[in-house]
Formats: sequence, C-alpha cells, structure tokens
Amino acid sequence: MNFPVWYLPGIGGGFLIALIAVLHVFVSHFAVGGGLYLIYAEKKGLSENNEGILAFTQRHARFFLLLTMVFGSITGVGIWFIIALINPAATSFLIHTFVFGWAAEWVFFLVEIVAAFVYFYFFGRMDSATHLKIGWMYFFAAWMSLLLINGIICFMLTPGDWLNEQGFWRGFFNPSFWPSLFFRTFVSIMLAGCYGYLTASWTRDQQVREAMTRFSGKWALAALLLAAPFGVWYVLVLPEPALSLVLGKSPTIVVSMQWGIGALVGFLAITLIAGILRPGWNMKPVAGAAMLCALVAMGSFEWIREAARRPYVIGGVMYSNMINKADAAEISAAGFLKSAVWVQNRELSATTQRAAGRELFIHQCYACHTIGGKNNDIVRATARMSYPALDSYIARMHESRPFMPPFVGTEAERKALAAYIAGDLHGKEVKETAEKVVSGKALFEGNCSSCHVAGELVESMQGQSPEEISETLGRLNEISEEMVPFAGSDEERRLLSLFLHGSEEQAAAAPTIDGAEVFAGHCSACHAPEDMAGPIAGKARQEIADMLGKLNELNEEMQPFAGSAEEKEALSVYLETLAGGAK
Repeated sequence: MNFPVWYLPGIGGGFLIALIAVLHVFVSHFAVGGGLYLIYAEKKGLSENNEGILAFTQRHARFFLLLTMVFGSITGVGIWFIIALINPAATSFLIHTFVFGWAAEWVFFLVEIVAAFVYFYFFGRMDSATHLKIGWMYFFAAWMSLLLINGIICFMLTPGDWLNEQGFWRGFFNPSFWPSLFFRTFVSIMLAGCYGYLTASWTRDQQVREAMTRFSGKWALAALLLAAPFGVWYVLVLPEPALSLVLGKSPTIVVSMQWGIGALVGFLAITLIAGILRPGWNMKPVAGAAMLCALVAMGSFEWIREAARRPYVIGGVMYSNMINKADAAEISAAGFLKSAVWVQNRELSATTQRAAGRELFIHQCYACHTIGGKNNDIVRATARMSYPALDSYIARMHESRPFMPPFVGTEAERKALAAYIAGDLHGKEVKETAEKVVSGKALFEGNCSSCHVAGELVESMQGQSPEEISETLGRLNEISEEMVPFAGSDEERRLLSLFLHGSEEQAAAAPTIDGAEVFAGHCSACHAPEDMAGPIAGKARQEIADMLGKLNELNEEMQPFAGSAEEKEALSVYLETLAGGAK
C-alpha cells in the first residue's frame, strides 16, 4: 500500500511473473545441472578416447553457453524487473532482509560467467585435467547460486521460527531449505540430461547420437528417481495451510498438479523408450516432446509452490496484495484509503464510491484477479452475485476461501468495493437492503444458551426493567469472571434485554428473511441456483438444514453455514423450493 501498482487488468501481473519465471527457472536449473553434465560427458569421451563424444561435448558446451548466459541472464533480469513492478513491497522486503545473500549470489554468478567462457573457449586448448577443474569450478559456483536463491525463495513459503525471532540465518535455513535444495539439485541434473538428449538428436554421427542419447536418458532417469524422496520431504515440511492447499483444497493447484503429473509421465515414457531402450528413436520431434514435457512439469511445480503461499506472498508476513499482516487491524480501523499512499479518493461519498471501489480493487484484489482475463477473472467469479451478496461475501471471503487475504478497510470501503464490482463491472443495481433485525431469542441462543436455560434466566431477572437488564449485559464480567460483556450492537442488546424481561413482543417485528438473498450472499460465488436441485433432491427441510451445518464434511473445500438461525431456516426453505419440495 506504500507503492504504486502497475495495473494491467486484462492480463494480470501474476501471469507475467509466472511466464518469465518459469522460462528462467527452466534454463537456470539447466545452468546448474548442465555444468555437471559437461564434466562427465567430457570424462566419458576421454576415458573411451572417443573424438566423436568430445566433439559432441564441445558443441553442447556452445549451446549451453549461449542459452544460459544470454537467455538465462536476460530472463533473470526480467524477473527482477517484473517483480519490482508487480509487487515492489515484497521485492523490497526480500532485498532488505537478505541483502548479504543477494550480494554473495551475484559474486558466484560472476564466477559462473568467467568459468563458462573459459571452459568453452579453451576446450581442446588446455590439458584435460585443468579443463575439467574449470568445469568443476563452474559447477560449484552455479550450485552455490542455487543454494543462496533457494534459501530466500523457501523463506517466502516457510519462514518458520523467523516469525518469532528474526535474523538472516534463521530465515535462510528455514524448514523447507534442505528438502528444496536437494530436490532442486537433482531436478537440475535431470534437466541437464533432457537438454543433452536434445543436443544428441541434432548429432549426425549415428553412433555418437545413440551413445549420448542413452547416456542422457540414464542420467535424467537416475536424477529423477533421486529427486522423488526429497520432493515428498518437501511436501511434508509445509505448514498445515499450505499442505492442505497442495493436497487438494485449492482447485487451481489440483489442475496444475494434473498437468504436471501428466507431463512427468510423458517425460518418463520418452526417456525410457526413446532414450534408453531404443536410442535410435531419438529424432528432433521426439526430443522436442521430451523438452516440452519437462517444461510443463517444471512449470507445474513452480506454479504449485507459488500458489501454496496464498494468501501470502511472504508466509505469515505479507499478504499477496502487499499489505503486512501485522498492520491489517490498524489499517482497517483507520481506513485503507486514508492509510494508502497511491490513491486519489481518500474520502467516501455517493459521488466517489465507485471510483474508490476501483482503487480498492487495484490495491487489494488485482494481485490475484484480472478483469475479463484468463486468470482468476473477477467478472466471471462474481457473475451470479448481487451487490448485497458481494458485500456479505467480501466481509468473510477469507473464512470460506482461506487462500484469499481478508479485506482490509472499513465497512464503507467494503461496500465501495462491492459497488464497483456489482455496478461498474456487471451493471447491476447497487442498493442497500433493509437492515435485518434478529430476534431476542436468536440472540440468546447465540450468546447465552451454552451456559444458561432461557426460562430460568428470565425468571431470575423478574423485577428488573429492560433498561436495568441492558445495563447488566454490559458488565457481565463483574458478575462472574467466566463471562464477558455482551458485544452486540445497541439494537441487539435492546432485543436481548426485552427477551430476558419476558416482553419481546415490544420489539420491532423482525422482517422476513429472503432465502434467495441468503443464497446469493453465502453460496452464489460457487453455485448457481439451477445446479442445486440434484444434490438436495428428495431431502426434507430439516435434512437440508443439517447439511448446511456440516458442509465441510461433505466437501473439505466448503465451510459450515455461518449465518444466523433465521438465515439458515430461510436458506433451507429456499433450497427445498429449488429441489421442487414444499413452498
């Protein structure tokens, strides 16, 4: 909220980060494992005294140098550029927290560059022992770069004890550091085999092509098998919220995982069949298919890792929309628009409500949502929701969707955001509904019935006026330290006081609650009314009400209905009507 936002509503900043990052990671991991591959390919040629294999290694070194030092470096700079534009707050935080780590990584990268150039340009021009030492120098520097960056990106997912006691090393050696380091190391080695497989497909010498194809296939397969247990370890050290998302609570992660598993199976099939068993089948299209499978698998892993952090960009510290978790309550009390730096509308009025809502969308929703785009389109996601439903949903979206940050701001700002989405994006009517007044009996059941029986409590308060009872409700902690003062609104306290006085009929009659409105506010984000007939067909109203109280048992992605008893009853009646039941 202290930085401007580069606003691209139709594309979304997250998509641009993912596009650049996945391509860079696919090449940068090759830059690590490829150094080791070159060493052992050269050693194979030397041990077998095979000039063809040595010539292959030199050609592969040229390809390696151009791809990693040109494309890899450009995309590396591209990542810094795009994250500084899309999420400058997180970028600044990571630089300031790990400045020594970044400085050390840039030193090792410089060593990589020098060693890579020396290795290629002095191939065959220096004795083999010294040349191999240059290769080892390169690999060590590249692996140290991986180690340093690994510690920082793992911190973003699993900060661990750093949250309680900050410090460079405490954050760097976080819970997922070691499993991720070994997993990425072996994945890097696996990708080196995949790239070697591609270079082999361009080799004209049939004998060399088959020899290096089989070498690359065995190399990739062995590395993949070694990476597997560290991948499992990586998943097991995730904190519970991230683990639940990875294991199926996030629909986007489920889809990404399906793509990743499919790509991995394809890569395995190509490696085993056309790489090891039948190396003669390694033609350019086959090698290209293997590369595509590896890219999709790597992209899937990176997408899942990023998505598992939600609702944070830095776990437990900063939400994905650049709001610090520790500041959220204070900002909500003061108002987001008054606290933010880069907004125009600081005061809300009838004329500025929609414009302020747009700014709230940019600062709090755009980090994950697009407008009419392919990725998390807010228009599509809210198509069935009315203005009141949106207002209700925004207030509790972090409860029903734990991977979404909570809305930070005042009630008026929340309504402004709902008005912008409903009015400007959907062209729907923006109109406040009459405030729902609940009964004193419902307030008693929600606040008192766990310890008290209504009849006995009413009898004990005979002789007290409703005003006296209301005053008592405000100091319950003085009567018993096990109780807390009633925390409802003045109107709710009045209704509860009348109920305890035994004269609730004096209260204003509660208006009828519209079940369709309750459905819109609690269910329409995921369900359409016409889709509900099947799941509840043949069920009585009470059965439906019981289902609403245990939705998490029916589907772990849902939460039990959190409305009042009257709202649950109205929703049950509405759902029964949808299923063709009593009206």
